[in-house]
Amino acid sequence: MAKAKRIGILTAGGDSPGLNAAIRGVGKTAIGHYGMELIGFRDGITGLVANRHTQLDGKALSGILTIGGTILGTSRDKVHKMEVDGEVKDMIPAVVENYEKEKLEGLILIGGGGTAKNAKRLMDAGLNVLTLPKTIDNDIHGTDTSFGFATAIEIATEAIDRLHSTAHSHHRIILTEVMGHRAGWLTLASGLAGGADVILIPEIPYAVDKVAETIKARMARGSSFSVVAVAEGARDVDDMADYEAAQLLKKSAKTPEAKGAAKAHLANVEDAQREHTFTLARQLEAATGLEARVTILGYVQRGGIPCAADRLLGTRIGSAAAELVAEGHWGHMVAARGDGTEPVPLEDVAGKVKLVPQDHAWIESARWVGVGLGD
Repeated sequence: MAKAKRIGILTAGGDSPGLNAAIRGVGKTAIGHYGMELIGFRDGITGLVANRHTQLDGKALSGILTIGGTILGTSRDKVHKMEVDGEVKDMIPAVVENYEKEKLEGLILIGGGGTAKNAKRLMDAGLNVLTLPKTIDNDIHGTDTSFGFATAIEIATEAIDRLHSTAHSHHRIILTEVMGHRAGWLTLASGLAGGADVILIPEIPYAVDKVAETIKARMARGSSFSVVAVAEGARDVDDMADYEAAQLLKKSAKTPEAKGAAKAHLANVEDAQREHTFTLARQLEAATGLEARVTILGYVQRGGIPCAADRLLGTRIGSAAAELVAEGHWGHMVAARGDGTEPVPLEDVAGKVKLVPQDHAWIESARWVGVGLGD
């Protein structure tokens, strides 16, 4: 197949360490090895719709490997539901028009689950697209890992390490809320690496009394403190049942009115559960007699210099993407597979989420070393 001469690239969704490494991996391979022309769209889907772009050449790609975030900017817009002048519009036709106007032969979208869905919609509209898996949550279906995850583990682990000393000094329970959306990969990994005494993840709804039992058992053995790693999506058994019921109601709604009501109900449930870590802290204080304090790690987990593993992953996935472009291999996500890569059809990725299996080796290891999982 003839190789593409002019391709576009963008970053979308939440920022994460390793995005610039991936842009660089694509660019240096596409330009230097295959002689392609590469343009970068500003601010994700927003820039693609507005046709805001910049030429990416050797100078633009120089020195970005160690920089966090993304030199192109990002956004969370949905290409088929964008707010324009106060109205929600389908902007896929505008993207197709810009794609043709710029004489693109393909488009690479770097992002997570939402980006995969946007890419699938553009593919269905007849565009040549590839995606690269990015998220600190590690919840993208079809890939072993995503860039951003390794750096976020390092950041969260260091935070848990530091909280051990203050928990020990003050004889407290320290609850550390870790990102991850509805997947527990980041909390499980950093909790294990940081030596957390309890790890609570969305895949295993917890019972407060079970968490308290773990802490009281530590107290009986002479430990006057405990560190609890809590995923932002973790919930106790009752709250998880309410959330899942609201999700099911939303999925089953048929009419516009029913869909609107179900969406509003789900939002109310999520709002009521938003400060669940603080609620748990109060419950554990009452159950154990120890003071409990909460630390929300938040966006610090996304920032800063990418670790070596993410630089390596972004580089090899990015360079593999350029190779697929040269081969005319479109409609796929470039997945990490062992030490290599593998193209996975977008229809097998879009709309799916990779959660922590109940029998995963990390969960088994946690149980073996005596970590409480709240069940």
